Amino acid sequence: MEFDWSERQRARYHDTLTAVRDAFPEDGTAAGAASATYDRKDWLLLGRLGLLGLSVPTRYGGEGLGALDTALRVEAFGRGCHRTGLVFGASAHLFACAMPVVDFGSEELRERVLPGICRGELIAGNAMTEDGAGSDVSRLAVTARPVEGGWVLNGAKSFVSNGPAADLYVTYATTDPRAGHLGVTGFVVDRTAAGVSASGPMGKMGLTQCPAGTVEFTDCFVPDAAVLGEPGQGGAVFQHSMGWERACLFAGYVGLADRLVERCVEHVRARRQFGRRLAEFQAVSHRIADMKLRVEAARLLLYRACWEMERGRPATLSVALSKLAVSEGVVQAALDAVRTFGGRGYLTAGGIEAALRDAVPSVLFSGTSDIQRELIARELGL
Repeated sequence: MEFDWSERQRARYHDTLTAVRDAFPEDGTAAGAASATYDRKDWLLLGRLGLLGLSVPTRYGGEGLGALDTALRVEAFGRGCHRTGLVFGASAHLFACAMPVVDFGSEELRERVLPGICRGELIAGNAMTEDGAGSDVSRLAVTARPVEGGWVLNGAKSFVSNGPAADLYVTYATTDPRAGHLGVTGFVVDRTAAGVSASGPMGKMGLTQCPAGTVEFTDCFVPDAAVLGEPGQGGAVFQHSMGWERACLFAGYVGLADRLVERCVEHVRARRQFGRRLAEFQAVSHRIADMKLRVEAARLLLYRACWEMERGRPATLSVALSKLAVSEGVVQAALDAVRTFGGRGYLTAGGIEAALRDAVPSVLFSGTSDIQRELIARELGL
């Protein structure tokens, strides 16, 4: 089994890391500008860096990368950019929104929206979650009824990533309430369509750079050309996008964990207490050793999940294991970093506490840790 990256892959990682650090420097303003939501200038810059279309085919303006190469670039993005909400928002835009269009959209839809998505001229919002439907996506209250030439949507979505800033939404609605998950259909809806109303940003614990809000559809007409796949295929479309999201999006969190390990190592080498470097205290050095163990284990699981996806193998188990390991591991890494930095880790100026706040939601979105454990148990035949 080959564990090494090619020279080209290593160069891509290094180039992305350097470009992101130059574009979004860590300037100690974690409590100020760095905690504000992104703007169009930021988004267009991500488009120029190629980070908004990594896995989109080149004919639509993307990079045309497979899952492994995509994950490697997102990992570098997450390591180099201290604005984790921006990394998350860009990844949700790509994996939860662009990839369903790539794999299930009509050619007309692909040509209309994908180039703008890749260049950063369009922002896409992932509109699946509802107040009464988080993990259970087979019981959506948003409905879509067929009319001549399309569908009419009614209902509200919550926790829409990029929602307040988005130009279009990838959303899902019940089209046959008797069919369970086979009665859900996916749609791409323009922000400017009649009957679409988006709220302002919600106040959140972390990922503050990515605005999230509610989106309401009131007798909103969506043409047939904007349907993803076939009517009733929405559950499969969503789960397919979740494969991309649970694997590749979480590569950004592997990058964040790498950055935390790196900062902790630098800190304990330089900081002295009781006449000794912190690194010389076994309790401190062992804590960092455990941080490194968790991040490397999570990284290997993530790479394997992407490898299986690329080869068309059933990857449900590997993706669930990867998502669980990365999300739980990065939360623990952030807690360990706060402990390692002590009082300085509790201050907003250093950015350590921000990493903890950004890490916590990783155990909630894209399927909670409990959902991942349930998926793992089912794959084991339990």
